[in-house]
Amino acid sequence: MITLLLVVVIALALIFDFINGFHDAANSIATVVSTKVLTPFQAVIWAAAFNFLAFFLIKDHKVANTVAKTVYENFITIHVILAGLLAAITWNLVTWWFGIPSSSSHTLIGGFAGAGMTHAIFLGVNPVTAVNLNSILNIAAYIVLAPFIGLIIAYIITIIILHLSKRSRPAVAERWFKSIQLVSSAALSFAHGGNDAQKVMGIIYVTLVASKVIANDAHMPDWIPLACYSAIALGTMSGGWKIVKTMGSKITKVTPLEGVAAETAGAITLFMTERLGIPVSTTHTITGSIIGVGLTKRVSAVRWGVTFSLVWAWVITIPVSALIAATAYVIIHLFE
Repeated sequence: MITLLLVVVIALALIFDFINGFHDAANSIATVVSTKVLTPFQAVIWAAAFNFLAFFLIKDHKVANTVAKTVYENFITIHVILAGLLAAITWNLVTWWFGIPSSSSHTLIGGFAGAGMTHAIFLGVNPVTAVNLNSILNIAAYIVLAPFIGLIIAYIITIIILHLSKRSRPAVAERWFKSIQLVSSAALSFAHGGNDAQKVMGIIYVTLVASKVIANDAHMPDWIPLACYSAIALGTMSGGWKIVKTMGSKITKVTPLEGVAAETAGAITLFMTERLGIPVSTTHTITGSIIGVGLTKRVSAVRWGVTFSLVWAWVITIPVSALIAATAYVIIHLFE
């Protein structure tokens, strides 16, 4: 049944997707802006276009399915989804305001799980039984694995590129890598759209199921992917300049060659995890890739103080989002 609350929840989901776009815009444009390959305006248009291109080429929504099954079906209500979204939006805006590149993926998972567990408490059952613990632990494991995989791939790619281009004149090589960086940043933007838009697709799908608008085993309506890819692309177009500064210069100084290596490594990691249906963080992945590039120069080339502060933000995102969602659910429950 279509109700005003259902419309509000879907609207909030798309607002989160839009915020995800400008919150994570830095992931795919920070290096291409910091190396002056594109202006900030050109970069966000470029990234947004490839965010949306994923709509036409990615049809197997494994990540959406994983997110939809974070909370077990009998514990999903529209109020649970509403509380989870409010928590995710709140944490995304807080971290954006302070320029912290946290994970939109993990705040959504944490919010959804926290609200589901709180609902279980109100039902008088063990809250752990409300969530797919194996799925959450798998996602949590990739908080460590995704940036580490990105780091290793970026390190290897950088070493290979340096070896292949060691006889090239620096000026000629830089021109080539500035051109190639357009391709690598496009690949990262495509992977970002394909991975992150699916998370909101999963949330909207379970909202429709919980509201009995569609059956539990129904095919996902075509308007959901279209709306989600559009929202994240529009969000990317709005930028996110506070986080661009952190990602593009505060971790390590990035050249066009290194930008190509970091973006290629990030894209490869995201393509791999998307195929596995694991909703990883684009933010974590590209950060690990940038660190991997920095390590090819020397360990001190990486600003470890900034890096460790980012790691703390990653660690607390899921539990803090869960607590915010729990609080939101209790308030919503009082007005039911």
